[in-house]
Amino acid sequence: MTRLKLGPIADDKPVKVSLELPAALHRSLVDYAEQLGRQTGRPVSDPMKLIVPMLERFIASDRGFAKARKSLSSPDAQH
Repeated sequence: MTRLKLGPIADDKPVKVSLELPAALHRSLVDYAEQLGRQTGRPVSDPMKLIVPMLERFIASDRGFAKARKSLSSPDAQH
């Protein structure tokens, strides 16, 4: 079985977000949730709960963003 990038989804306090997704992306999220549930043995009750960890993973792995963010927070960047 192919290893997915996401692991188990943390049971966290829900936050209401209103977002329109293209139908194809929604189907992909539903499919991903199904595969993740099979892989982890913990079914994902709501595929929309995948959005936050996916965005977190994306941002954490974006080297260009990390570099830009670091340069913004450095003391030299504030002058």
